[in-house]
Amino acid sequence: MSMTDPIADMLTRIRNGIQSHYDRVEIPASKLKVEIAKILKSEGFIRNFALVEKDKIQPTLRIDLKYSAEGEPVIHGIERISRPGRRVYRNKQEIPSVVGGLGLASVSTSKGVLPGHVAAKNGIGGEVLCQVW
Repeated sequence: MSMTDPIADMLTRIRNGIQSHYDRVEIPASKLKVEIAKILKSEGFIRNFALVEKDKIQPTLRIDLKYSAEGEPVIHGIERISRPGRRVYRNKQEIPSVVGGLGLASVSTSKGVLPGHVAAKNGIGGEVLCQVW
């Protein structure tokens, strides 16, 4: 199976993990996925993540999903915005506010992958990778 969009695969695995109430999901790792995981953790959408290098072929990104005390998933929605077939770039004024600021857009900028609100505050735009709420 060839994978044309590894980021969409990552988001789908997170989405499926939440629907199945898994504690964690494992994803083939890449630098970009680790950056997205860092943002999800810093913004409180996941409990934690770890890079697991079982063998030398490809490391695995292990993401610990987060639920409220009542068992409600913290992530209510997660979606890919920019896709290989349709790249979505936004300047600093156009970075989307997700669910009235309760959600988060991950933006790939010249300064690395940043949360949308940080990119906007720093006055830089970029490619809108995904949204989480």
